[in-house]
Amino acid sequence: MTEPKKLFIKTYGCQMNVYDSERMVEALGGNGYTQVDSADKADMILLNTCHIREKAAEKVYSELGRLKELKDVNPDLKIGVAGCVAQAEGKEIMARAPVVDLIVGPQSYHRLPQMEKAVQRGERAVDTDFPEEDKFDTLNKRPRATRGPTAFLTVQEGCDKFCAFCVVPYTRGAEVSRPKERILREAADLVAAGVREITLLGQNVNAYHGHDEGLAGLIWELADIDGLERIRFTTSHPNDMDDELINAHATCEKLMPYLHLPVQSGSDKILKAMNRKHTRDDYFRLIDRIRGARPDLLLSGDFIVGFPGETDQDFEDTLDLIRQVNYGQAYSFKYSTRPGTPAAEKPQLPDDLMDDRLQELQALLTQQQRAAQDGMVGREVKVLFEKAGRMPGQMIGKSDYLHAVYVEAPTDVKGQVRTVRIVESSRNSLGGVLV
Repeated sequence: MTEPKKLFIKTYGCQMNVYDSERMVEALGGNGYTQVDSADKADMILLNTCHIREKAAEKVYSELGRLKELKDVNPDLKIGVAGCVAQAEGKEIMARAPVVDLIVGPQSYHRLPQMEKAVQRGERAVDTDFPEEDKFDTLNKRPRATRGPTAFLTVQEGCDKFCAFCVVPYTRGAEVSRPKERILREAADLVAAGVREITLLGQNVNAYHGHDEGLAGLIWELADIDGLERIRFTTSHPNDMDDELINAHATCEKLMPYLHLPVQSGSDKILKAMNRKHTRDDYFRLIDRIRGARPDLLLSGDFIVGFPGETDQDFEDTLDLIRQVNYGQAYSFKYSTRPGTPAAEKPQLPDDLMDDRLQELQALLTQQQRAAQDGMVGREVKVLFEKAGRMPGQMIGKSDYLHAVYVEAPTDVKGQVRTVRIVESSRNSLGGVLV
């Protein structure tokens, strides 16, 4: 009997890359691969990359340098680079890193089985096209192996917004939505495999148009699946947050009271320079409508500090927006240039100034996040338990509001949604007791 080949995938970046990595494992399963948790055990290594964060390409080259040592020991080892860095810089990676056998972009990974056969023949394979065929339609149906209680499900890819700082339209392409029938089938398969919570993914997920009634219509149909207890979605753009989706937050019991709605800056001047196509007042009015529909909703956001041209007053406007909105969670970053984007051609701010601003902004966000967690003490929440904790007899799950919650509980609560009374707030989690 032939020994199964071993595949190791290292995933960088967002939840969409996590989903893509799962599908790549499934795609290569037909070629005899099983997934392993260590690069030194693998016959093939894939780096599934992200181009959003600072120095993304440099991190890939650094990792490839380490992997070269493994290939020196095992010349039959195959190494591939997938994802957005592969899409943006595939030819250069092939030229600079002879250790790489395979380059595949995020829209082409359904072709991995054919590419893998090519590299086994001693060829180097590159596919960074935007193919006409639908990769999701081409991929095999997801296997019915037992799953954990939560899963990601990509429903939309690409972006047409062309924010001045962002490479997504160039690496993921134009906005494309999957037909609702395929999403509903995949969701039903996930639930049959043990999933109880699905997070719908998209670079601009609330621009989903694969349903006649948009993302809200898809959510309502998903809510009819027996056994699916929770629905979330990320990441959203303020300009695509329509009345139907806001109303779904008010009326759909399975849609969780958590929303990630990036604004990036609180300055109208910077928002215009970013090509965000909304103002701070537009954002304030939208938040008022959403909270009017779902007063207990926990809001999350993204912020970029040090965008080219940002003055002290622009930064103060961002701090003011944060104080007014009051975020329960947020992500913040220093601006970093992305070749090929409009902002990359503009004069950059000094690093030390950006560092100071980022520290001040993060201190404010941390204060708000901690206050939101502390405010949960004494409340009862629903928790979906996912795994055992570090301490004996401890189980960990996520609340409706996406807070990590740990309790003393038997292991058979895994996969269940149980009521928990919160009794303690620590730095990054909440402690509770089963009710």
